[in-house]
Amino acid sequence: MCRKKRRRIILHVDMDKFFAAVEERENPEIRGKPVVVGADPKEGTGRGVVSTSNYEARKYGVTSGIPITRAWRLCPNAVYLPVNYSLYQKVSARIMAILRGYAEKFERWGLDEAFLDVSSRVKNFKEAEKLAQKIKKEVYEKERLTCSVGVGPNKLVAKICSDFEKPDGLTVVRAEDEKAFLSPLRVRKLLWVGRKTENRLNMMGIQTIGDLANYDASVLAEKFGAGGTQLYLMAQGIDNSEVQEHWERKSMSREITFEEDTCDSKLIFETLDALSEDLHHELTASNFTFKTITVKIRYENFETHTHGKTLPFFTDRLKDIQKSSRDLVQDYLRSDRKIRLIGVRLSNLFSTEKQTRLAD
Repeated sequence: MCRKKRRRIILHVDMDKFFAAVEERENPEIRGKPVVVGADPKEGTGRGVVSTSNYEARKYGVTSGIPITRAWRLCPNAVYLPVNYSLYQKVSARIMAILRGYAEKFERWGLDEAFLDVSSRVKNFKEAEKLAQKIKKEVYEKERLTCSVGVGPNKLVAKICSDFEKPDGLTVVRAEDEKAFLSPLRVRKLLWVGRKTENRLNMMGIQTIGDLANYDASVLAEKFGAGGTQLYLMAQGIDNSEVQEHWERKSMSREITFEEDTCDSKLIFETLDALSEDLHHELTASNFTFKTITVKIRYENFETHTHGKTLPFFTDRLKDIQKSSRDLVQDYLRSDRKIRLIGVRLSNLFSTEKQTRLAD
């Protein structure tokens, strides 16, 4: 006898501009003003990047990941605040505890996102929608923060749904409606489709998820390898990945695109130090040490290189991040080649709760 396939209902909860929202909650006087959380702009001469910004700042073009100098030029009257990871960690822990209580299976994604498998908690998508509304209400009542929730038949669709109507949104897509929902969306909306992949797909005449779903799967496999098959399946709305109870963070990274391509080694090293300092804040606030560090370099012609090394010990010291990243980037500094982007990634992470943390 054939066993009926288990129907799944997955929620993806995404806090709205989490860092900035927490800062506004803690400092009511800045509500309604553009708020930028990240590096110190130093009146337009600072180094580093924007970690996040609120919706008022985004109206001026200030978005996550842009250089803090660009943010200052776009919106000099914004409220600029340093990243307070320890505060965000505490707030996140309370929110995740709320979400975990609603789920059959729970998977945390960073500080401000989570997947909830509620398949055994609700009978249908109508009940799932009511459950999502209940979650949103409890989070707001207890933390005075809004979140956007996506409800779908799998993680892929739920994740896209949560981003569909922000802030404070709720989007529900049933299994029978997923192809119609996905079809008109830009291919960039798919998980794991970055700018580079999007550009390659666009050059093939693929603009929307619907275009991708109707493309020849064999050609996609030829162009992208195993990733091409995965792209084709995602465009069909197919995602069988489970919500994992135990999610283990693998890495953390920062990167920045220079305002102008540069071969100025002083500027490059200063930027590396700023990225390293930002990473160090997150590393220590998240109670991690690292053992492997990798730098990423993209030249003006978009040629991209990565180079890493594994240290003989676990560490969370800022000087280890800065010295290692400077050493790794040396081979890529040539006076005749301008650099467009630089990045730093820490991996091989280990929780400091399981070892004695090295002091700076």
